[in-house]
Amino acid sequence: MASPVLDAYDRLPGLLRELRPTGATLLADPAVDGLPVTRAVLDGIARAGIVPARALTPADGGLPAVEALAARLSPGELIIGVGGGSTLDLAKLAAAVSRRPDLLPYLTAGQRSGLIALPHGWGDHAHVLAVPTTLGTGTEAGPVACFPYDGGKRLVMGECLRPVAALRTADATATLPAPLLMDGALEALFRAVMPYSSDTLDLPEQDAAVEELAAGLLTAGDELARHVTVGLPAPAAARLRVAALSAESQLGLINTGRSPYAVKTWAVANELSTALGLAKMRAIAAVWPVVWQRALDGDLRFGSAARVHRLWTRLRRQHPWLAPDPADGLLRLMHRWQVDRTVRLAPDLRREIALRSVRAWGAGLPTLNGLSADDVAALLTEATEAAEPHPKLLPAGASA
Repeated sequence: MASPVLDAYDRLPGLLRELRPTGATLLADPAVDGLPVTRAVLDGIARAGIVPARALTPADGGLPAVEALAARLSPGELIIGVGGGSTLDLAKLAAAVSRRPDLLPYLTAGQRSGLIALPHGWGDHAHVLAVPTTLGTGTEAGPVACFPYDGGKRLVMGECLRPVAALRTADATATLPAPLLMDGALEALFRAVMPYSSDTLDLPEQDAAVEELAAGLLTAGDELARHVTVGLPAPAAARLRVAALSAESQLGLINTGRSPYAVKTWAVANELSTALGLAKMRAIAAVWPVVWQRALDGDLRFGSAARVHRLWTRLRRQHPWLAPDPADGLLRLMHRWQVDRTVRLAPDLRREIALRSVRAWGAGLPTLNGLSADDVAALLTEATEAAEPHPKLLPAGASA
């Protein structure tokens, strides 16, 4: 169920009066605390007659941080999260734990899977007003959250994590550096098309919606690129468009009936980024074209060649500058948008990361079903550049 999205700070007081929280805590990323977006949110809260508590997102948003934030909330209190994905995910998890303390055993369950599915009957929304200050995650609209755990990350999924409302304004992303803007645009495109291209099932209505969404993201993302790659300010309208379309990919409607496990690229890239301490999109940009090439070569474990071609043909009709071959075209798109996809991986880590990936997502678990550690290691070899031997991998653990 979609939550209301505000497009102006002036609408905050009315929303807060409608929600009638018992109190409010403003959780801000330290990078945006004190910026105009945070000051404007605080002003809107004050005009609703509420004096909020204040908190900053810690460097490690793991379970201790979730529990600490949840413990300071009173029943019916609203968290207003201002920041990127880490801040909003922390807010969502803390709000859900505060409301249902029995959620904690799910988060700490002794399982090797990186995915945690919460019961359907635990409610439709987290008592969170999300104010995203980055592009691409769409977490302000989504029923998922990530948190660090045991040297990796876990992904939690449940409608009780979907924020009750969001505020999306252009100035919230006005200070984002150009590389993060383009990473965000690519992340939104990735999330929109990967379930489509990785599955073999044709769903005409949903497929058409994905193709339309992807075309819109390409238009808005390329508008950003035309400006920021030559040192010009990113147009506010394009930033807002990417943010809105990114949120659409989180609503679930475009993937109704689609396998939720058709995300092999995401699972492997996340293990890679966690192990090396890299930004998530650096790893995704490295792995994605290789996965598409495997699918185009006929390996159904990585997706459908027919569906990748169909999607790319649809995108080229609206964007004829795209190269004809999907895998090569994706590489050229990343180059055009100046997205860094260089990942250096020491050979001694390749096997360990492959084993971690299969442990968290395969070997009987559905996401990497059918892939062995050797398969994942071969994928990593093609997606990365050789580096010097690494002293030690992070502690083993499921990752999301």
